Amino acid sequence: MASPKVSLDQWNALVAVVEAGGYAQASERLHRTQSTVTYTIKKLEDLLQVKVFEIQGRKAALTPAGQVLYRRGKTLVGEAARLERAAGELARGFEPEIRLAVDIIFPTWLLLECLGAFGREHPDTRIELIESVLGGTEEALIEGRADIAIGSMVPGGFLGDALMQVRFVCVAAPDHPLHHLGQRLTLDDLRQHRHLVVRDSGAQRSRYGGWINESRWTVSNKATSIRAARMGLGFAWYAEESIREELDSGTLVPLPLEEGSERFTTLYLVFADRDTMGPGTLRLVEIFRERVAQACRARPAG
Repeated sequence: MASPKVSLDQWNALVAVVEAGGYAQASERLHRTQSTVTYTIKKLEDLLQVKVFEIQGRKAALTPAGQVLYRRGKTLVGEAARLERAAGELARGFEPEIRLAVDIIFPTWLLLECLGAFGREHPDTRIELIESVLGGTEEALIEGRADIAIGSMVPGGFLGDALMQVRFVCVAAPDHPLHHLGQRLTLDDLRQHRHLVVRDSGAQRSRYGGWINESRWTVSNKATSIRAARMGLGFAWYAEESIREELDSGTLVPLPLEEGSERFTTLYLVFADRDTMGPGTLRLVEIFRERVAQACRARPAG
């Protein structure tokens, strides 16, 4: 591969002239003399054999070719800055990638809020997210595919802390037949209708999914199950925060069960190896704890 003719310093000067609004302003921004900036741009034009600026009145404006070079040059300079940031974080021991497995009953909005907060602090750290169900969370840890996990169990040989309690409610669409029986519902009533279940994502599918009868649809995606319930195709227990919008809008309504209308599950934050966790993973764990605590104070369980 041939070496570039134009240096990163020259591309940076071009970007500075455009964004600062002129040679004089760019010289202040770059802490160089105006003549040095002018010479740098002239050298760039000579090397590329293309005119980047043209004089319009008393100001230098980008030529059509200059506009293309500015856009590409800005991308190049930005990528170089990101590369330096990444190198700095690596030098401080920050991991280039963090892998986490999160059970789908953890509120999606809260998950994205935590990842967003981390991303703003460390924009160059890659996140690999496994959205898992039941045994799939444990398998990701055991098989070494996750650095941290949020799930309903702490597998043997791993350490974990209780993170939050999740409330489940049994719901169906408002026009579902179960809502029109005019009575408190029993287990026998439920068994006459289709139960919607999200499949265990573990390869062994060893975890009981909570189904109560043979009349059921098992799907792989939480969103598919919720959509089916909204369409009146069955009933299901969902983590309350996963269907907050549906409950507020009335598109899903809690069923009047005689007993068992709500369930609770504790979610744990589990570490693949706490002793070898890097600073990036430790910071992400800290953010999860902070944001979950805030959310629980804002909306107490039960």
